[in-house]
Amino acid sequence: MLLLSLVLLTGALVGSPRAWAQGKRRVVQFTGIVASGDSLLGVPGATVYVPRAGRGTTTNAYGFFSMPVLAGDSVVIRSLGYRNQTILIPADFQRQSFSVIISLKEDATVLPEVRVFPYSTERAFKQAFLALRLPTERGSAAADNLNADLMRKIFNAMPAGPMANYRQTMQQQQLNLDRRMGIAPNPQSNNPLLNPFSWLQLIKQVKNGEFKRKDTDD
Repeated sequence: MLLLSLVLLTGALVGSPRAWAQGKRRVVQFTGIVASGDSLLGVPGATVYVPRAGRGTTTNAYGFFSMPVLAGDSVVIRSLGYRNQTILIPADFQRQSFSVIISLKEDATVLPEVRVFPYSTERAFKQAFLALRLPTERGSAAADNLNADLMRKIFNAMPAGPMANYRQTMQQQQLNLDRRMGIAPNPQSNNPLLNPFSWLQLIKQVKNGEFKRKDTDD
């Protein structure tokens, strides 16, 4: 009996590591891209998680994700506006990485109409609405804010906004361009002493005697 007990104990010690190794699942690096339909555009913010283990991750701006899983796990991919999709990692998978391209299908769901009332029934709401008495415009805050004197003071004290500054700058640039092209008035052209045509007209008037004193003049 002692010899039989020693044989059984030795067999149990030798076989237990093998049984523990068979029960241990391999860790696999699960990577992939979550795309939308046939466009192959990445879906950002999609949830990639293992429901049984309670762990997961989300896709980046390009739809890429990477997370460690165990062989035999079921991974659920979920995103708003798309149908859920499940990826099963094979239990006998022997490699260290598992890569996929997941194409989600759109799932357009029309939610039913929801009406929110602060009353128990629609009839009570209608009665309360019809019984509502609004204040008159005279003496109210709205009437005071629309006072003509107050609006004039606000208008005079209000600084120019960005659109007004932009419009003023564009008009000034156009005026300077027109002045350089000679099609807009400028300080030189408005001064008659600097205008050669005005001097020519003055000389003609002097030669014609238009500035001579006449008998009818006082």
